[in-house]
Amino acid sequence: MDSTRWSASALALGREIPGLRELPCHAGAGFEVSSTPAALWCWLRGTDRGERVHRTRSLEAIVADAFGLTSIIDGFLHGEGRDLTGYEDGTENPRDAAAVAAAVVSSPVPGLAGSSFVAVQRWVHDFRRFEAMTGAEPDASIGRRLADHTEIADAPPSAHVKRVAPESFDPEAFVLRRSMPWVERDRAGLVFVAFGRSFDAFEVQLRRMVGAEDGTSDAPFRCTRPVSGACFWCPPMNPAGRIELGALGL
Repeated sequence: MDSTRWSASALALGREIPGLRELPCHAGAGFEVSSTPAALWCWLRGTDRGERVHRTRSLEAIVADAFGLTSIIDGFLHGEGRDLTGYEDGTENPRDAAAVAAAVVSSPVPGLAGSSFVAVQRWVHDFRRFEAMTGAEPDASIGRRLADHTEIADAPPSAHVKRVAPESFDPEAFVLRRSMPWVERDRAGLVFVAFGRSFDAFEVQLRRMVGAEDGTSDAPFRCTRPVSGACFWCPPMNPAGRIELGALGL
């Protein structure tokens, strides 16, 4: 990936955010990881779905002169943070100070310290294929037992947990995941959201998932696939609790 490329928004402002680049494309046997860049990503959180609708409309009106809406993903909490397949998501997330170190930029450059980078992908699940797996197959594909979320020590090399274990990379590849299920009519799946102090950890995990290192692809590709993906820079907040856009000259 050409590291000199950055998001359309930064480019339009004549600014470069060091480390900001597009999501890389990959392809393998029976699957494709595509890059669908976008200029702006807004993540609205809350328990009142109606309130989120009104906040979305308000934001859309505010930026309408500069941006065009391309998609809205309605995510939600399932159980205590589970994917729609029932497996717990984000079990390898760092915590406390380690989470800050993994997800937040530490930089002497004004406007960059306290910011973050985020990769966002929408995955569509094929529930029929998943439900067609029998016996220990589902657990083996994830690398954890659904019953108690215990990691399976002798899981196959294609198991998702084996593919992306942060400690198995050099340097270690920790990201802070905040993924969530989504549904739209007859389609549903997972919105993968991963924050990092750079995109390095996310990219090496993705390369291993698609089998770029050893030819072994991530087992869940059998029943889920990404249909969109983009990378963004999340600006820091100033002491007054407002977004700091100095790095963009604003």
